Amino acid sequence: MKFGLGVPALILYPPVMSRWETDVQPDDLLRIAQTADETGYDYLTVPEHIVMPTETAEIMGPRFPEALAAAAFLCGATKRIHLLTYVLVLPYRHPVALAKQIATLDFMSNGRFTLGAAAGHLEREFEILGVPFHERGAMTDEAIEVLKTLWTEDAPSHSGRYIQFDNIAFEPKPLQTPHPPILIGGNSKPAMRRAARNDGWLPWLITRKQLPDALTFVREQPDYGPSDRPFEVVMPLAQLNIEDYSHKELGRTKVPRGKDEIVEEVGLLAEAGVTTTLVAPPRTPDVEVFIEWVRWFAEDVRPAVDD
Repeated sequence: MKFGLGVPALILYPPVMSRWETDVQPDDLLRIAQTADETGYDYLTVPEHIVMPTETAEIMGPRFPEALAAAAFLCGATKRIHLLTYVLVLPYRHPVALAKQIATLDFMSNGRFTLGAAAGHLEREFEILGVPFHERGAMTDEAIEVLKTLWTEDAPSHSGRYIQFDNIAFEPKPLQTPHPPILIGGNSKPAMRRAARNDGWLPWLITRKQLPDALTFVREQPDYGPSDRPFEVVMPLAQLNIEDYSHKELGRTKVPRGKDEIVEEVGLLAEAGVTTTLVAPPRTPDVEVFIEWVRWFAEDVRPAVDD
């Protein structure tokens, strides 16, 4: 089992945020990232929305970073930990420019970037960005084709519905081969089929008990799985109790607290098919307690999980 840590304060998401996150200082975020790096976490995750419509901000929170800028900054401040976008909405960007951004980041970070991506769901955000909401699935699939072509081919060309190019050079290539992993987020059937064609799945609001049946569906897809790397399944340790799409809270978020409870839940997640667990403490009073929890998990809980 691998473990990821969400960088706090980059997102002010009411179901999980602590009060101190609204006023956190950048140096505190660097200390958190560097602590996770030094203590052996596998991933730092960074979220993203470009804008948050006011009618949604109260439920989802007003603050989200631009994920690639955040990932690049955190890669530069760390040495070994990988950065995972959780998640980046592919139709929001021109895929050729996105391919260049990610290739540059992966090359300069010594191969430490993983693309968590989705087709998106917030219709007003699409409208504000001038992106056709009802074409987002087709745009996402073509964007993934473009990324892989530019990252892997010496003389890349593409002729599609949205993007066309040929007779170009594209360097630097990503350091990871054949390309940075692409993990797909979402719980819809199209998202699960898209995940099956790529390197992994980021289930959203799929419970541990529902996961085995969902993974059976993913694995039954004709194009399931990459040929040269394990298929990743990344799920949070906490169980969110929210309504899909609206993000309205339906009840309290369940976060395992003690060492024994965490070890048991991680074991059950592994049995269900999870390969990476995203962990976070229950709400903390300040950044120092958050950092103490990060160290405690790495130094006390993780060895017990490994045993």
